[in-house]
Formats: sequence, C-alpha cells, structure tokens
Amino acid sequence: MNMNAPMGFEAAIAAAKSNAKIGTSLELENDRMRIWHLRLAPGERLPFHRHDRPYFWSVLTDGKGRSQFDDGRVAEIDYRRGDTKYFGDLSPTNMFVHDLQNIGDQELLFVTVEFLK
Repeated sequence: MNMNAPMGFEAAIAAAKSNAKIGTSLELENDRMRIWHLRLAPGERLPFHRHDRPYFWSVLTDGKGRSQFDDGRVAEIDYRRGDTKYFGDLSPTNMFVHDLQNIGDQELLFVTVEFLK
C-alpha cells in the first residue's frame, strides 16, 4: 500500500470493486457493449471504480488527469485530443481499480466503450 495514500484508501478500493460505473453517463447499453461518456470539469473526480471487461477510451479534449490505482500507484497523464487506449485482457479475475481526477484547467471529455461479450 502507498504510505502517502489518504486514510481509508483500502476501504475505498474494496468498495470500488462493486462499482462498475466507469463514466459519468451511460449513453448506450446492449448485450454486447456499454458506451459511456466521461466528463470532468477542472478539479472534478470520478470515484474509484473497477475495470473487469475489455474496453477502450478515446479522449475528445486536451487536458491533464491523475489516477490512483489499487496497487498504490499514482499516475499523472497529459491527454491529447484523439488519444485512444485499449485494454483487451481484462476479466472478473484480471481487473483493476482506479479513480480519475481532472487536474488541468479545462474540461476533460472521454468516450469509453466497454465490451460485455
């Protein structure tokens, strides 16, 4: 565990393992996929949540974010409009938990597609 992590970190991570809300709004869901929008104003944070299915995200705006992960890592990322990342090897037995905070000075906007099958 990261000794610099805020108190309650382990409890937040444990609770997040049941949080499948990986965006701020669910735009479409069918038997094969979920399409999410993720919109964060400067300073706003998406709470800890799990990723346990293959998915990809594409960012629609430039910006900067910070994520804390269940293994204690903290990553700061500079996003550029059009950046896309795919996570293809996730499953209920191979998952991760993280949050995302907008630490930039403009809105962050992502589209995320989560594959159910």
